[in-house]
Parts: sequence; C-alpha cells; structure tokens
Amino acid sequence: MKEKVVIVGAGLFAEVIHCYLSSDGRYEVVGFSQSQEHIKHPEFLSLPVVPLENLEEHFAPDGCKIFIAIGYKNVNTVRAGFFLQLKARGYGFISYVHPSVKLWPNNKVGENCFIFEDNTIQPFVEIGDDTILWSGNHVGHHSKIGRHCFIASHAVISGSCQIGDYCFIGVNATLRDGITVAPSCIIGAGTLLMKSTKEKEVYVADPTKPFRRNSDQISF
Repeated sequence: MKEKVVIVGAGLFAEVIHCYLSSDGRYEVVGFSQSQEHIKHPEFLSLPVVPLENLEEHFAPDGCKIFIAIGYKNVNTVRAGFFLQLKARGYGFISYVHPSVKLWPNNKVGENCFIFEDNTIQPFVEIGDDTILWSGNHVGHHSKIGRHCFIASHAVISGSCQIGDYCFIGVNATLRDGITVAPSCIIGAGTLLMKSTKEKEVYVADPTKPFRRNSDQISF
C-alpha cells in the first residue's frame, strides 16, 4: 500500500517534491497545505490545498504523513517552525532518499529529510531532522549534519565534519575534513572553508565581476 503524503507548501519546491513522490511507487500525494493567509487557489496540481490551521479536518494524523516543502528562508527557520508545530500536533513525516543514493547500514537519517539524486553518503554519516540535500553532493565518512539544514548542489563536505543546526551550505562549497560549522551559519556558493566557524557567521567567495569589455568587443 502506498504511503499517503500531504505536502506543506504550494510553490516551486512543492511542485518539485510532488514530481519526485508521484513517480515513486511508494507514495501517493493526496493534497497540499498552507497557512490560510497564503492560499491563493483551492487546488494545486489538481489536488486540494487546505488550511494548515485546520489540517486535521481534512487529513488526520493517523491517515497520512507530511513532507514540508519549504526552502531555506530565514536560514531554515520557517521550515523548522512548521516541522515543530506539526510534530506537536501528532503528525509523522516521510524522509525521501532517491533510489540512486546508496545508504550504509550505519547511516542515520532523521524525519522530513529529502536526499535528491546522485548524493554520495559515505559510511557513518548522520543527517538530522528536517534537512535537505539537493542533487550531487558528497558527504564524507563520520560527518554529522544537524537539524533544519539545507545543502545545495555539488557541495563537498569532507570526512569527520560537524555541521550545526540551521546551516545553509551553498552550491559548490567545499569544507575541509574535520572542521565544525557552528549553528546558523551561511556558507556561500563556491566557498572553500578551511577552518571551523562561530555561530551565525557568513562566508562568501569573491563575487564574479564583469570583464572590462563587452562581448561585442571580443573576437574568438
């Protein structure tokens, strides 16, 4: 029997999650939910959109599970707030691991996690609740990713790293082995991180600057 899932959110991220779950024979998406003030249409992708405030009247906790399809807004705190609220209301959550991803018996993955295709998860890696790993990352052995994190595509997290709760790791960021990223840090796209951080620090690579000539002034 397929697991019935309600997706919290009705934006681009929710549309992507619906695509993955709907193509996987283990799940049946039965509806979407948003806060009443954010509902613009009664349906999304031909499924009902119901108010989060009275979700139980439409989808009871014992009849479905939840996935919260909200991105890294406010360093993941928005998604975390919905997760904690719904958990307190008795709902369970799915965690989705794409079939292309090998998990080892000693890996640990929390609730409301989504691990997209082509992630390399080495032995003894732990991933906390409500954490998203977009496509194509490397997570080295004995590393631990905290709760409510978002790892964008093609990041390299080397072995024995510790990433605290509420962190964001950008596209193509690289973390040296054995370092600790403190909670609520932002590691921007393309950043090479060689040392441990302090809480709420932000690291960015040098931004790309336009060349001094326009394209019509250059011949190949």
